[in-house]
Amino acid sequence: MPELPEQVQIVEVGPRDGLQNEPENVTTAHKLAFIGHLAKAGLTQIEATSFVHPKAVPQLADAMDVISGLPDASDVIFSALVPNQKGLERAIESGVRRIAVFTAASETFTQKNINMTIEESFAVFQPVVESALREGISVRGYVSTAFVCPYEGEIPKEKVRDVSERLLTMGIDEVAISDTIGAAAPNDVLSTVGHVMERIPTEKIALHFHDTYGTALANVYAGLQLGIKTFDASAGGLGGCPYAPGASGNLATEDLIYFLDRMNIRSNVDLNTVVSAADGMAKVLDRSLSSRQWKRLRPASGCQ
Repeated sequence: MPELPEQVQIVEVGPRDGLQNEPENVTTAHKLAFIGHLAKAGLTQIEATSFVHPKAVPQLADAMDVISGLPDASDVIFSALVPNQKGLERAIESGVRRIAVFTAASETFTQKNINMTIEESFAVFQPVVESALREGISVRGYVSTAFVCPYEGEIPKEKVRDVSERLLTMGIDEVAISDTIGAAAPNDVLSTVGHVMERIPTEKIALHFHDTYGTALANVYAGLQLGIKTFDASAGGLGGCPYAPGASGNLATEDLIYFLDRMNIRSNVDLNTVVSAADGMAKVLDRSLSSRQWKRLRPASGCQ
C-alpha cells in the first residue's frame, strides 16, 4: 500500500458546476438553502455561482443575488467562476473573495466552450488575474479536458503541463486538472498528473473528476497515490457541461466522503448532512440523482 494523505480538502462545486447544466432554472432561494446546508455539513470551500453572461448560462443569471445572500460562515470560502474582465467587475462588486478562471488543454473544446483559442484565453485571463490579485481576491484555475476531449480525443500530457504552468505563472494559487467528460482511468491520472507534478508543486494541484464511465473514485485513489490532497465534487453528483457531449455529472460529494471515511482519510465533512442537502435539491429538481450514497441514505420521503 502506498502512503496516502491523512486528510484532504473537498471543494464543493455543486451550486455552480452542478446546477449550470440543469434544463430548468433553480430559484435563488433554493440555491441559497442548498449552499447553507452544504456549509453546515462542514464543507469549507464552496463554488457558489458564476459571473458569466446571463445569456450564456441563464441558470446562473442570479449570481449577484446568490453572493449577497450567502450565509454568514467565517470558516467557509465562497468562490465564483469569472470568464472575463466584465465578470470580474461584477465579482468585485459582489464582495466575493475568491474566483476561478478556466481554459482547456484542447483547442477545439476551448473554442466550443468560450469561443477562443487557448492563447486568446490566456490573453483574456492575464489582466483578470492581475486585477483580482490587486483587489486581494485569490484565484484558482481550471484546465478542462485534461485527459480526453470529446472533439480531439486523447490529450497529450505535455499540453496539460504547459497550460497548467502558464496559469500558475499568472499568479493563480491552484490548478484544477479536470476530466471534463469523465473518460479517464487511473493510469491516465498517474501519467498526466505525474507529468504535471514534475514542474508544479503537489499542493498547488486539485483534481476534478466526472463519473461518466464510473471511474471517478478510482481516479481519486490514483490521485491520492500521487499525494494530491484537494478534490472537487458535487453534492448528489449534479453537473455536466453543455459543451462536452456525453459528459455526465460530477463525482458525488457524498460518494467521495464515504470512500474517504472507509480509507480512514479525514475530510471533516458529514456524510449524512451532505446527503440531506442533495435530497433537498432532488426534490427541487423533481428527479433522482446519480449519487450512490443518496440512493442508499436518502429519507423515505425523498424523491423516488
